[in-house]
Amino acid sequence: MSVQMTVPADPVDVIFDILASKGDADYGGECVSQLQHALQCAMLAEQAGAPSPLIAAALLHDIGHLIDDRAHQMRDSGVDARHEAQAERYLKQWFGPDVTQPVRLHVDAKRYLCATDIAYWDSLSDGSKKSLEMQGGPFDRTEELEFIDLPYARDAVMLRRWDDMAKLKDAVTPPLKHFRPHITSALLG
Repeated sequence: MSVQMTVPADPVDVIFDILASKGDADYGGECVSQLQHALQCAMLAEQAGAPSPLIAAALLHDIGHLIDDRAHQMRDSGVDARHEAQAERYLKQWFGPDVTQPVRLHVDAKRYLCATDIAYWDSLSDGSKKSLEMQGGPFDRTEELEFIDLPYARDAVMLRRWDDMAKLKDAVTPPLKHFRPHITSALLG
């Protein structure tokens, strides 16, 4: 009698399958799909010369929306599904804090920017303004100072800026496979 060992799936294949199979989902009333948004965000990070872990975070920051079948229903009901926390929990099986923490903090980075940048609120899309209400609104002064002192908070602020710019209907991006080397190099051990 022989025992067959199953080889664990390549984490990049698992992640890319989620993005490819569920990425055509609506992105919170924006004019792009979840996948288009992810690709645009990763492209902006790459164009800015970000390191691979931050490019991986840019590509994967909203995966929490895709792994929770109830996320859209909750959002439509006015409930914050905390997609950033779901994404962090899911991604930390494969990635270190240089990927997971900017992902976890990207919503708080929006709250931080609303508190510290007078023009930021006006730059947000209607969908992002609506979700901000569910996410707690702008930080107060104490929250703002506590946030920016966190490890990876500054990376999260950069990710947030790319996140906000990654909602262009006709943007041309590289295909998903283009980002495989960044994701692979960001994997733990």
